[in-house]
Amino acid sequence: MGHREDMLKVIREAYAARGNGNAEGLVAAFHPEGVFTLVGDKSALEIAGSVQGHPTLREAFGQFIDNFGFVDRQILSELVEGQHAAVRSLLVVEHRPTGKTFRTEVLDLFRFQDGKIVELTEFADTAQIKAMIS
Repeated sequence: MGHREDMLKVIREAYAARGNGNAEGLVAAFHPEGVFTLVGDKSALEIAGSVQGHPTLREAFGQFIDNFGFVDRQILSELVEGQHAAVRSLLVVEHRPTGKTFRTEVLDLFRFQDGKIVELTEFADTAQIKAMIS
């Protein structure tokens, strides 16, 4: 398997873990010093911002999974260059506390180190997320 395929395999396994509500499996895809960032204004949406390291990632991903179920993910495009990957997806998300579902697109930018995700920056419609949780 080539470098590109290895990176995409890690990403797909992380997405599968997220879809199955498996926070531990999701964290396993990350480098021990890995960083996850949900881009957005933290003053407008509290869940926006960055978390780093396995313990903090585990806690944050557990909270995301408790509140937002990924009912379906359709990968629209994948690009890999060097140690970086970009994946654009269409998601069907359930806000678990209310049972409401919505469709949205997300763009995930990955950086890899030692075969693991060392940085994941996610661009999502934070206004839509805020509307769902309000």
